[in-house]
Amino acid sequence: MDVHCLSHHVDCCLAFIIPYWYIFLLDKTSWNNHSYLYGVISILLLGSQANCYWSLDILLGRVKENTPVPLWNYFILRFQIFLLYFYAGLKKMDKDWLEGYSMRYLSNHWVFGPFKLFLTTEQVDFWIIHLNGFALDLSVGFLLIYKKTRPMALFVLGLFHIMNSRLFNIGMFPYVCIATMPIFCNADWPHKILKLFSLPKSATDDAKQDVRNTSAQLSVKENKIGQSIKKLQDGRRDTFTIGWKHKLITCLLISHTGLQIFLPYSHFITKGYNNWTNGLYGYSWDMMVHTWDTVLAVVKVVDHETGQEHFLDPEAWVQTDRWEKHADMVVQYAQCLKRNLMKAESMDSNRLSGNISIHVDVWCSLNGRFQQRMFDPRVDLLTADWSPVKAVTWLMPLLTEFSSWRTQIMDIQREVYSWSEYSDAIFVADFPGLTLENYIGEDLTNITLTVLEGEVIVEAGDNVTDKHKQGRGNKILRQKISKGESMGVPARLFHRVHTVSATPSCYMYSYVNHTRQLQEEQGDTPVADVEHKSRGLWREFTFRLENMARAVGLVSNAILNILYSVPMVKRVRLV
Repeated sequence: MDVHCLSHHVDCCLAFIIPYWYIFLLDKTSWNNHSYLYGVISILLLGSQANCYWSLDILLGRVKENTPVPLWNYFILRFQIFLLYFYAGLKKMDKDWLEGYSMRYLSNHWVFGPFKLFLTTEQVDFWIIHLNGFALDLSVGFLLIYKKTRPMALFVLGLFHIMNSRLFNIGMFPYVCIATMPIFCNADWPHKILKLFSLPKSATDDAKQDVRNTSAQLSVKENKIGQSIKKLQDGRRDTFTIGWKHKLITCLLISHTGLQIFLPYSHFITKGYNNWTNGLYGYSWDMMVHTWDTVLAVVKVVDHETGQEHFLDPEAWVQTDRWEKHADMVVQYAQCLKRNLMKAESMDSNRLSGNISIHVDVWCSLNGRFQQRMFDPRVDLLTADWSPVKAVTWLMPLLTEFSSWRTQIMDIQREVYSWSEYSDAIFVADFPGLTLENYIGEDLTNITLTVLEGEVIVEAGDNVTDKHKQGRGNKILRQKISKGESMGVPARLFHRVHTVSATPSCYMYSYVNHTRQLQEEQGDTPVADVEHKSRGLWREFTFRLENMARAVGLVSNAILNILYSVPMVKRVRLV
């Protein structure tokens, strides 16, 4: 097809692709499977002839109406969407997913109400969400390809995406998937739908028209047959010439399909991007397989000239907490943090020298396991070794030996919840020789620390975290606790938990949220709870408007910073 005829189509695609991929590559904290899929589909549409029907190019006369669309246009889009579902199913062959730990408690959502009429909450979590979700992703691509099963697959898949739009805050992804479902249907499906709404004609006119059409078709076929016989008799044959364009398209198709098949399993090469899970965080298609729960992120800045330790707000200079779980982002965050700290003329009464180190201590849980450290807090991130093709040496291993505790954790949680409406528990695991420093505010009461495995020493006091003030007559509580033993932990005090056993320890805090109890007794429902319960369409609309306004503000601030050196907005708490 002439390039000039595709000008409007190409221009529109490029107008979307260039800024989209620029922003996508600019901020990798926003990378995910969904945003990556949008970018890939936009590139595929750029190389297709999607403007051959119902397009402005036809309306403006730039493309001949009903120009045939090559079959590879349909194939590559179908392949990309098929891979989305099929690889999502393959990734769900993870042990955590098949055992029902990845999406626990999702059945509490109202969309699963009909299932809970004949199943328990636990059964809905396991059978409907995990096993049926695995079966759907693994098989729906094949069901869409096969004509007889396609209507049923379209119906089930449509319901699946509608449920996802209510369950998760994943933007336009469910609606994009619904819009791509017809790509698996025959190319003439729009004509069939239009015929259903066309004006009825008389049966006689239809019959006459059918006869005329049949006669015309027979005449055309007879003429073609006669011409073919004549050509054969004359020894002339039409040949199809394969040009450089066909070869280029074939190479591009093979390269794209091969790349898309390989990338989700390329983690054996890109080892530096692996954490407790394998695979890059943009195109692995492991949707919802891993549930992360981060309870604590400590950023410590040590000034080696003064010996002082400063603790920084982990939200300083960032708009997301995704960096906390990726080693490459953690290193970048530390370097950015040092630059910004050095640029600051003063920070309260504290001044930092140029000889500093930055340490990060992130505590998170994967798929319902114990909260544990993700990175070694003793490593200076400014000098940490990181490479895209080397495993991260300062990544702490996932304590899989405690994975079997998850069933017991759920049983213990039920028991704790039965004590009071305001009682709760948190489960922690730590490595031998390391220490958890923790502060419990006055909101919590009846705090108890119980050791489940291993052995720990607990220190509590006003100056327990200050090495310079320890041993100066300050009273510090110190107690050794073994497996099965408990002790009370005072509120409004710092305390340390040292793991002294030769093997990793695991323990739990149980407590009562006294402040929340008083608020509800006085009729003051916490704002967070009100926001959680209010999930109407109006709230979603206002939420998206607020996000758009925030995005415009951030972009404007960045432009002002580049053009006129206007300082970027920052939030810093240095203590």
